[in-house]
Amino acid sequence: MKDSNIHISNLLNHINEKFQLTDKECSLISEIVTIRELKKKEFLIRPDSYSNSMNFISKGCLRTYYIDQEGQEHTLQLGIENWWINDLYGYITEQPSKMYVQALENTTIVQIHKPTLENLYTLIPAISHFFREKMQSAYVSLQERTIENMSTDSISRYITFRKQYRDIEQRVPQYIVASFLGITPEFLSHLRKKHAKDLS
Repeated sequence: MKDSNIHISNLLNHINEKFQLTDKECSLISEIVTIRELKKKEFLIRPDSYSNSMNFISKGCLRTYYIDQEGQEHTLQLGIENWWINDLYGYITEQPSKMYVQALENTTIVQIHKPTLENLYTLIPAISHFFREKMQSAYVSLQERTIENMSTDSISRYITFRKQYRDIEQRVPQYIVASFLGITPEFLSHLRKKHAKDLS
């Protein structure tokens, strides 16, 4: 129970950074969230399962990825403490997921299931505003990354990755970083050696 309270407090503190909740609203949220523990390499979502909750990372690290027809992995999202992770397309459309969401470390997430969240939008207007901002931010980030992948070279993408994910790179295997950048692990290693001075 004590550990659960810590994770719920992490979520509430995260929301309060944007929108100040009342004590009553905090109590209500505390009563309806679900705490889920994931072991390293355990899956939160698999293809053909349903993405039916918003998932706040209280502790740990996860990634979202898909596997193409050639068996290549493509990492779409990485997340650590105080981030949200999901198959957002599956969540919005309510279609079976095409993605994997996997823990890269022992991880604790706080979940708000979709029907509960829809109800919270009415009960706590600040929650509606909070998640609207999150959805907008996710869309903008996706568009920025798509444009960057089409218009910049590999080393530029890696430098941007290091700036945006400074606290993540050391926690994620190199092959996953390469997958996120759309290059091979061997080429990533080559980039790091070739541009060591620029990256220091």
